[in-house]
Amino acid sequence: MNDTAVIHWGIVGTGRIARRFAQGLAHVPAAQLTALWSRRPEPAAAFAEEYGGSVCAGFEALLASGIDALYIATLQDSHVDYAIAALEAGLHVLCEKPATINAAQLERVLAAARQAQRLFMEAMKPPFYPLYEALRAHLAADPIGEIGLVRAGCSAANVPPDHPSFSFEHAGGALLDIGIYEMFLAVDWLGAPLEVQTLGRLGATGVDTFASLNSQHERGIAQLFCGLDLYGKGDALLLAPGGHVTIHENWWNPARATIRYGDGRVVELDVPFEGGGLNYETAHFCELIRAGQLESPVMPHAKSLQMIAMADAARAALGLRFAGE
Repeated sequence: MNDTAVIHWGIVGTGRIARRFAQGLAHVPAAQLTALWSRRPEPAAAFAEEYGGSVCAGFEALLASGIDALYIATLQDSHVDYAIAALEAGLHVLCEKPATINAAQLERVLAAARQAQRLFMEAMKPPFYPLYEALRAHLAADPIGEIGLVRAGCSAANVPPDHPSFSFEHAGGALLDIGIYEMFLAVDWLGAPLEVQTLGRLGATGVDTFASLNSQHERGIAQLFCGLDLYGKGDALLLAPGGHVTIHENWWNPARATIRYGDGRVVELDVPFEGGGLNYETAHFCELIRAGQLESPVMPHAKSLQMIAMADAARAALGLRFAGE
């Protein structure tokens, strides 16, 4: 595929995150929404009316619609089946986080990607934001030393009780819906998890409503939290021998960071984003397709496996097992 080839996209699912993806796609060069499908025809028709693309009669029709790549925007309990079917149909797959609900499912998806020789990437947005890239570049040029502690968290107490986050059937809960972001930050700066200690609680529907994690990694320690019954949207803190970094809230949609050096210097990074933010991961994915790459160097498969291993360990500590596990 040449460097300017248009990437034709399909979307399965037409909820809020699918809308954000479609909005961002308008900011991605040489990318086009071609087809979509949802279990509910009325929202799918409204989605196509607003963002374009043809509504397919079924998922199989979507796979056969001439698209190059599929964005999976459904609830996480369905990710594994949609991803494997799409890969076996010869499509590249960008799958909303968490890629699957456990490590065993993710291993199946990655095996299908290798067999099909197609690109698969978990849609973990923070590392593709201009601020995050600017922070990485700045610390490489003017370092504070190796990051040894990551502290981050988010808890949203205003989630409606009928939201899928509270659904046991759809593998909801704070760890998979929110905590996966914090787990990304930990493995991105500290490497693979070696030990995960978890305290938390389960709610009335059986899913976790709050969890606090202390994790030991190859290069340091992380202190993380996520919840659905307390309110606390915050920043992230990265500590090193020569200083520390604050990625200001909301750190998972990063636009500002403050670097405080041990010698008293303070550096402010202010790098706004456009298009809602999902466009950056999508543009990266399109570039990988054109280059014939089967794995992202920014969001590699190993990182996804490390993140879901943390989630598996945390759920095990809380005694939370979903149907079929």
